Amino acid sequence: MSKKENLLTVPDELVMNKIYLIREQKVMLDSDLADLYQVATKVLNQQVKRNLKRFPDDFMFQLTQKEFDNLKSQFVTSSWGGTRKLPFVFTEQGVAMLSGVLNSDRAIAVNIQIMRIFSKIRKMLVDNTELRLDIEKIKNKLDNQDKNMEIVFRYLDELLEKKENPEVRNRIGYKTSE
Repeated sequence: MSKKENLLTVPDELVMNKIYLIREQKVMLDSDLADLYQVATKVLNQQVKRNLKRFPDDFMFQLTQKEFDNLKSQFVTSSWGGTRKLPFVFTEQGVAMLSGVLNSDRAIAVNIQIMRIFSKIRKMLVDNTELRLDIEKIKNKLDNQDKNMEIVFRYLDELLEKKENPEVRNRIGYKTSE
């Protein structure tokens, strides 16, 4: 990474903390993106509105009041200020599309970083899913072994019981004289 690129990027953790799950999608708020790009939210939204054809509903959507209230309630200290309009959120594809409408060096560098972080998150989810499936397989094997051990112990108990309390059996065969 060159010095110029390094000056333009922000810590990965900061970007990751600005990714939310809304409507079953990973999204970023317009205000958070504007902060990362170091532009006013109004400027970011103006650029988007000028290029609205690039942002279909699966790339960008506006939060409902309920979604916005839920999102605000997740923060102990509100840093929203006096928001007059409900914010727009951008999916991964929407963030990628922003690089085409915001053309500053910082916007390009931050966008590249955000795309890499979305990829990392996706990989972590896949790895996590594989790990869960492996754990489930192990649990199933252990459950089966527990059942098998239970059967073995039941048979052992029955054998011990038979040995301790042998049945009185009538002898068959030749009787010996006594």
